Amino acid sequence: MLFGAPGSGKGTQSARLIDEYGLYHISTGELLRQHIKNGTELGKVADGYISKGQLIPDDLMIRILDETLDKEASGKNGVVFDGFPRTIPQADALKQLLRRRGYDLSAVVGLEVPEDELVTRMLQRGKETGRADDNIETIKNRLKVYHDQTAPLREYYIKEGKYLPVNGHGVVDEIFGNIAKGLREMAGIDSRK
Repeated sequence: MLFGAPGSGKGTQSARLIDEYGLYHISTGELLRQHIKNGTELGKVADGYISKGQLIPDDLMIRILDETLDKEASGKNGVVFDGFPRTIPQADALKQLLRRRGYDLSAVVGLEVPEDELVTRMLQRGKETGRADDNIETIKNRLKVYHDQTAPLREYYIKEGKYLPVNGHGVVDEIFGNIAKGLREMAGIDSRK
């Protein structure tokens, strides 16, 4: 699982993990944006939360993940979760979801980036991609929600012995090198190459 504040580089590093280890990528943000783009009922509900920088209800997100694991991730080397879980109840629900399938999280990669850098990255991403939720007001709200609801997961996973802190500020290749080294040391995960 990739863990970190909005703008910490979870999407960038997950792409590297997928390529290096042959994993299936589950980005809850991308799943939700796809539903919004397609105008599904779920997308309409999700948009009401996301446009305000809020998290969607846990039970809804778990249902989406359960369906995605069944339809898309079957037969893969593993899964990298990007942007989920975001709350302790979601972490508990994910643990149960994985156990029902006979799996467990190998590691939680925590990308740690200073807050001023996060804001700069998201504003730049908004200019480059046109993401409507990358504006200063929504960014500030997303960071507040992160600190209030998601940051406690760091301690949760430290207590479980799964948290791998990685400095997420710097050169993308160096950050990935530190992730790969940490995974080798922590979880015995080796590259498929």
